[in-house]
Amino acid sequence: MNNSVSNTARLLGAGLRALLVLTVVTGVLYPLAVTGVAQALFHDKANGSQVEADGRVVGSSLIGQSYNLPVQSGQETPEADLKWFQGRPANGLGENTLNTRYRLILSGATNLAADNPELVEQVRAAQAAVIEDNSVPGHSVERSDIPADAVTSSGSGLDPDISPSYAELQVPRVARNNGLPVDRVEELVDEHTEGRTLGFVGEPRVNVLELNVALKGLTTKS
Repeated sequence: MNNSVSNTARLLGAGLRALLVLTVVTGVLYPLAVTGVAQALFHDKANGSQVEADGRVVGSSLIGQSYNLPVQSGQETPEADLKWFQGRPANGLGENTLNTRYRLILSGATNLAADNPELVEQVRAAQAAVIEDNSVPGHSVERSDIPADAVTSSGSGLDPDISPSYAELQVPRVARNNGLPVDRVEELVDEHTEGRTLGFVGEPRVNVLELNVALKGLTTKS
């Protein structure tokens, strides 16, 4: 009996010591080490790849934003603010009113098949909006000019980037609405066009938030 109690007490003591050691190692030391390395070597990425403008954080370069005018009385959805470059459509799994950037509560694709009537209608509506918004005096946008990313959402619905071709399509409209020369806005797009990662992964892209921050700096100077 005494042996049984003694063995049980010994096993419980060993278990408690193991629990304490593992808690300290995996719950305190390891997180502190990982956080310390991340902050020391990857400070920007560890803090959400924040983008600053005018001394304040305006978003993350990893998450897309919407650039809309304030909702007017009687409107259900806001209109795009056409002085800014616009990102991809933000059609995802769900929407809420808490995320004031892209208004998505979940990241993920629409899961609609290519011939789904709802998706077809979304794409047609997006095409019409791109043509209407970006056709300015002296420059008309044709349906054949519109790249796929201008009318479809990404797999996450939160893509922060657009293709260089979509950015270039918007240049005349952005230049006109900001009173800037078209060639200067084209230069701005070129300056913010990133190539394929490691030279072969992915596609060339333009980060919309970073481009619009630079655009704001340009309009402030002019």
